[in-house]
Amino acid sequence: MLTGIIETKTSESQQSLSVDPPTSGLSLHGTIEIPGDKSISHRALMLGALATGTTTIEGLLLGADPRSTAGCFSQMGAQISELNEQRVEVQGIGLGQLHEPTQVLDAGNSGTTLRLMMGILASHRDRFFTVTGDHSLVRRPMDRVVKPLLQMGAMIWGRQGGSFAPLAIQGQRLKPIHYNSPIASAQVKSCVLLAGLMAEGETTVTEPALSRDHSERMLRAFGATVKVDPETHSATVVGPAKLQGQPVVVPGDISSAAFWLVAGAIVPGSELLIKNVGVNPTRTGILDALEMMEADIQLENKREVAGEPVADLRVKYSQLKACTLEGSLIPRLIDEIPILAVAATSAKGTTIIRDAEELRVKESDRIQVMAAELNRMGAKVSELPDGMEIVGGTALNGAEVDSYTDHRIAMSLAIAALKASGKTTIGRAEAASISYPQFTTTLQQICG
Repeated sequence: MLTGIIETKTSESQQSLSVDPPTSGLSLHGTIEIPGDKSISHRALMLGALATGTTTIEGLLLGADPRSTAGCFSQMGAQISELNEQRVEVQGIGLGQLHEPTQVLDAGNSGTTLRLMMGILASHRDRFFTVTGDHSLVRRPMDRVVKPLLQMGAMIWGRQGGSFAPLAIQGQRLKPIHYNSPIASAQVKSCVLLAGLMAEGETTVTEPALSRDHSERMLRAFGATVKVDPETHSATVVGPAKLQGQPVVVPGDISSAAFWLVAGAIVPGSELLIKNVGVNPTRTGILDALEMMEADIQLENKREVAGEPVADLRVKYSQLKACTLEGSLIPRLIDEIPILAVAATSAKGTTIIRDAEELRVKESDRIQVMAAELNRMGAKVSELPDGMEIVGGTALNGAEVDSYTDHRIAMSLAIAALKASGKTTIGRAEAASISYPQFTTTLQQICG
């Protein structure tokens, strides 16, 4: 148990987190090292398993989701050393050489693991795979990747016509397609491109807006031929490809940095330095949104690490202004909307978030949950079908709230609690460990 402002309590494998700011006020200070980027960690493990030779990974995220990816690919013949942040070695088995597993592949809570892996498995001829996930993942839609895979000639069975896990996959020789995705989704795009690695010819995905491009960057680094057309939001992979093991350095996850950016921006007197943050332009929607809200954020020590742009981020408290978040910006900050909703409660005016209906099929219905839990704390948040309307400037009060076992909800509510009067207790706060195992420790650190 941590004592003082931040306290944790564990009972029956569930953990509650209590935040009780002093009545005299609180300011946040310190330098923060954030965990490795989750999206890049997943892809490094997967491509390392599919490549020939050795892939070394520095800075791997040690959360539950990458562990699910490592576990699945270990079952299929890849040799992956013990996971740690310093150096992980993956001895690849070679593209098309994954073993047929004797057990069901369990993706846990990780939609990225399940959706990207499906593209890989569907292209492994004459092998049979079954995949599933936890109680949350089996409720999340999989038809968005099943549909394009079926167009490529895949054989997939699952609940409700292949819409939900558990799913069974019989590997086939796939054909290349040009898929016009109805949504901007890096998971859909990556699934189709990975399936196209062994298809003869060009496999292309065109999106309505640009989604994060970690797969394109890493596939190119591992030796695949990848073409990108930013004007049409299209990405193409040429198959059959050959992948060669590579050294990968994983930058800090901007989705994790987002919590501290908002904390520093809304708690009076605060100044935080967040080091080694990946600032890939397809992921910096959070910075654009906070700039629109007139947050005081500076990018320092800009550099490039293993093909990904990186910087240190310095944030200072400022009076935020309301704004409207919508359109092509949304795919670049979809994971950060819960914490942006917290920022909006401290902004002057009414913030409107639209075009974010994807939030309703994440680990929880993040629109419904954030509205309900922030309102418990005294905020004025109204649900929209595809977003939220948040009236800023209303004082928050301590309350008993719940994470709904969603890691981003748990951490967002903890940051909101820093601005509340009285104690806030967040139920099932252990969910934070899915993407940020050190979150509570870092929270205690910056609270002094």
